[in-house]
Amino acid sequence: MATYSGWPGTGGLGLDDYNWSGAVPSEEALFCQFPDGNASIARLLVRSLVPDVAPGSTMEDVVTAQFDYSALDTGDSPVRIRLDSTAIDVRHRGDPKNAEEVEVTYVRGDSAYRVRGRRCVLACYNAVIPHICKELPAAQKKALSQALKAPLIYTNVLIRNWTAFEQLGIRGARCPGSYFESINLTEPVNIGGYRHSQKPGEPIVVRLFRAPLDPLTRGQPAPAQWRAARAGLLTTTFETFEQKIRDQLGRMLSAGGFDPARDIEAITVNRWPHGYAYGHDPETGQMAWMLDELPPERSPWLVARKPFGRIAIANSDAVANAMTEGAFKAAHLAIEALVSD
Repeated sequence: MATYSGWPGTGGLGLDDYNWSGAVPSEEALFCQFPDGNASIARLLVRSLVPDVAPGSTMEDVVTAQFDYSALDTGDSPVRIRLDSTAIDVRHRGDPKNAEEVEVTYVRGDSAYRVRGRRCVLACYNAVIPHICKELPAAQKKALSQALKAPLIYTNVLIRNWTAFEQLGIRGARCPGSYFESINLTEPVNIGGYRHSQKPGEPIVVRLFRAPLDPLTRGQPAPAQWRAARAGLLTTTFETFEQKIRDQLGRMLSAGGFDPARDIEAITVNRWPHGYAYGHDPETGQMAWMLDELPPERSPWLVARKPFGRIAIANSDAVANAMTEGAFKAAHLAIEALVSD
């Protein structure tokens, strides 16, 4: 993993043929990705469900498509997506063993509403589910509550140009011990009407990554480190992030002519206090990267995702996998369970 990720000291070991050399992002990546990350995947899903929301029909045209959000929730649509609506209570109408419907109470603005349906999928953070679906069995509530996500910070910085990177002969850097662990120019992606920066004199987005772990918690079980990191993340001001960004980019790129005051155009800080779903051994608190090595009794996500009556659970927590394919798998398992019922 360290070699593949390009960490210092691993380049000459001959353990992997992944090439991190070259400063200029001139060739498109071989793997599929969108300029906005997974947002385009969500946009594709929404447009397939509500075609009137945006023009087009391909992954190439969705990137620059303008969405009509008023089309998401109309009475004549077979699918209605209601934004800014927070579910606070989910329960069967009657005995879960033979109930015909599920009732969901949600809050929008200053009002609460109830809707009913024949089936329901809870696709939210596992640890929240016991608080909004109180009729679940105690053992399942306990398993759901054991889910803990790793907090992360992804930061995008728009700069006037990337001549400093070209001058220094780099396209990014690993920065052990620094506030941001990695800094990279965005991968060159040209898709549909979207075109990546082609010349060093053109604007580009720089991505910075930080796992906000407190050094004082090192040696503690991963869940304890994540809780402490989350608390710290939630109390960190945007001004702190901005100062750290300007300082680190300035020190890293000044030899190439970079001036933070002049060259930084915009900053977006994406705080994920509940970021990546990971499986961990509830007995030892250690990460369970090889999930198939754990016996079922020490894999709480298996108990947590069991369908309950007409309610199924689908989220990355349900498969202990933070990646997009994990969320897809969990969704498939949930729908399959409800349809086969």
